[in-house]
Amino acid sequence: MFHQYLYVAITMFWVCDYASSFHKEWKFLRQSRWTKVKVLYITARYLPFLLLAMYLYLNFSPENPDKCKILINTYSCFTQLSLTCSESFFVLRTRALWHNNRIVLVGMMSTAFALVVTSVGIRFTIIATTYVTTSAIPGVPGCSWSSSSILYFMLFIFLFVFQLGLVSLTLIRVIQSWRSAKGNMHAALVKHNIFYYVCGLILSAVNVVMPLLFPDTAYYIILEDFQVCVLRIIATRMHLHLWHLDQHMHNSEALVNISMSDMSPVDSTV
Repeated sequence: MFHQYLYVAITMFWVCDYASSFHKEWKFLRQSRWTKVKVLYITARYLPFLLLAMYLYLNFSPENPDKCKILINTYSCFTQLSLTCSESFFVLRTRALWHNNRIVLVGMMSTAFALVVTSVGIRFTIIATTYVTTSAIPGVPGCSWSSSSILYFMLFIFLFVFQLGLVSLTLIRVIQSWRSAKGNMHAALVKHNIFYYVCGLILSAVNVVMPLLFPDTAYYIILEDFQVCVLRIIATRMHLHLWHLDQHMHNSEALVNISMSDMSPVDSTV
């Protein structure tokens, strides 16, 4: 029951974030061009609707253990998809900060590919070793599951190392920008979106520690869902912020061009 309360809190957190940014998101969906990044954004942003529906079905529908395991396996696969989509935004942002530097791009994409393959392998191992049961309380439906905390620890540690690499690459660009501009360090950090990266890194660090501190509990499963939820929020918010910033810059340039063109006939008459 405590787990269900925590999942309700995670759901409310996601719904509140969605409601608070709906107007900006609606503008982005209407005005942005259809690209692969936009499809990635829509997948990352709206996949939680499916995950939420699946989780509610898992916890409030009476099922036998076999059906429970199929649903849990499907839920785990979509969780991996959501996590991959979220991390893709950080990879794309880091690539842009390094101006598509070939060495950085090859290293980053190779590491990302290795992370995805390793995570999928670990996740399938988790699925194979998951112990699934139905509710033992008469009249109370739902499925419950548990797995090895060591496997989750491995999953989190690989994600932590990958995010640490992205943070390191971003910090290098921050320092280079700060030295060349000789400006304020805080402004350089904000400009390079370092706080989005650090937030994801802290979540991964917490999830690395939790299976070690509480190996006999299933809290790390909840923390994984919380991390996936927060990562897709900060990743999509970062992309949304950058798109609106880019639109504002284009609009400002267009306004300057219009003003200059309006002034030219006056100058010619003078």
